[in-house]
Amino acid sequence: MRDFTHDPHAGSLNVLVWHVHGSWTTSFVQGPHTYLLPADDDLGEWARGRDGRPWPENAVDIAPADLADTPVDIVVLQRPRELDLVREWLGRTAGLDLPAVYVEHGTPDGLAATTRHPLADHADIPLVHVTQFNRLMWDCGRCPTTVIPQGVVDPGYRYTGELPRTATVVNDPVRCWRALGADLLAPLSYSTVIDVYGRGTENLSRSLGLSPDRVQGMGFHDQNTLHSELARRRVYLHTPRWTSLGFSVIEAMFLGMPIVAVGATAAAEAIPSSIGVVSSDPDLLAVAIRRFLSDPDFAELTGWSARHWAQATFGIRTFQRRWNQLLFDCVTGHFTASSAGTKIG
Repeated sequence: MRDFTHDPHAGSLNVLVWHVHGSWTTSFVQGPHTYLLPADDDLGEWARGRDGRPWPENAVDIAPADLADTPVDIVVLQRPRELDLVREWLGRTAGLDLPAVYVEHGTPDGLAATTRHPLADHADIPLVHVTQFNRLMWDCGRCPTTVIPQGVVDPGYRYTGELPRTATVVNDPVRCWRALGADLLAPLSYSTVIDVYGRGTENLSRSLGLSPDRVQGMGFHDQNTLHSELARRRVYLHTPRWTSLGFSVIEAMFLGMPIVAVGATAAAEAIPSSIGVVSSDPDLLAVAIRRFLSDPDFAELTGWSARHWAQATFGIRTFQRRWNQLLFDCVTGHFTASSAGTKIG
């Protein structure tokens, strides 16, 4: 078994974290700690390990069977089932004899007014939301809450806008349909050709009953290829009605793309008027898309503003600073509900 000897007082912790959301984990493991990723091919989504990701060397695969003999300083939870796995694999209880943090990536699946978070009865495990909107929507009960916005590893300015087309990233659009705004693609395609990237998009035009010269499913791409292809399109479209603020729209900002977005969830806070258009009126979204398509200089200038905004708002340094402070506060017992921010029930 690999030796995970460490000195937490020297600024490095052994952090147990599951590979759930690839983009978020990519940002999370950029820090100074040793990130222990459960890895076992037989356990599927519960032990994916690095899964071939080009992450730093301090993000390491570890067999669940080795965790009981490994010095773990803190566990970062993302799914309720992981509470049970901590007990099974480590023989410890998250929040009791092992410091823990729970990251909630999404909005409630049910009604926001009545949906209680699975950790609502845990006063011993801080709950971290990725947007203020998400924290507002969940009933978090007596669980202390805070918000650490998404942070993105800067892919660099790549915008050319050479193709007068619109790009978007939507995973499983047919299955998720209205939640991700896939139904809006057809009416918006009267104003532009929309290239849709992501899992489950390969046969999207057929599913929508449209020709590929209106909506083209582009399939899944590795991150580097995706970024380059997005940046060739003139405008980025963000369609979700009810989901957390996705990494793809933030990455599009970093690439230097102007943004047109459905005015739902956290979009209004994350996308100011200087970097694009946010509206709940599909007709206005169509007008905005046509404006960017017809004026490449305006699109480029708006994209520059988007990149500067993203660097200031979603930079990886700020993300890491906030997370490092929270991890050490939890390990040293200095975390309190008041230090986390305003409590919202």
